[in-house]
Amino acid sequence: MYLIVGLGNPEPEYSNTRHNMGFDTINCLASQTKIDITRSKFNAIYGSGTIGEEKVILVKPQTYMNLSGKAIREFKNFYKTDLEQIIVIYDDIDLKAGKIRIRKKGSAGSHNGMKSVIQELSTDEFIRIRIGIGSPEFKGDLINHVLEPIPKKEREILDEGIFDAKSAIIEIIKDGVDTAMNKFN
Repeated sequence: MYLIVGLGNPEPEYSNTRHNMGFDTINCLASQTKIDITRSKFNAIYGSGTIGEEKVILVKPQTYMNLSGKAIREFKNFYKTDLEQIIVIYDDIDLKAGKIRIRKKGSAGSHNGMKSVIQELSTDEFIRIRIGIGSPEFKGDLINHVLEPIPKKEREILDEGIFDAKSAIIEIIKDGVDTAMNKFN
């Protein structure tokens, strides 16, 4: 069973922001796989279903970005999910907008949501998919960059990254993370 978690912020005013690439990917995946994300548990909304022959649980923590790891830890413990079957999707300012990167492990970098995940799981050895959102023109403008509404022209570019991330998740589940890394990185 795979635990697939998108990071984001729960309030409606964050729904069209760069910081919600994880939530957007979960929504895209749920739409394609017909998995309803309507149940609530462990400070998250979630849904379960199958991709290929594999059972999956799609999760969107509702604790705000900086505390995302708490919900993931609770789901992992409840479902006794192996670390190799946890996939976390999130935005990354160090990647060009719309590009994705898949890794089996790694640091959180400057991403506070991932810092929470690594802290709560007590490891950095789980699959993650980073979706590039590009960096702001001025480094001091980082908060506005990740939390301001996405301009329409840029939205199209980011939607390509979301689509690729969704496709990468399916590839990981069906053919393994190494195959997905070779195909999408």
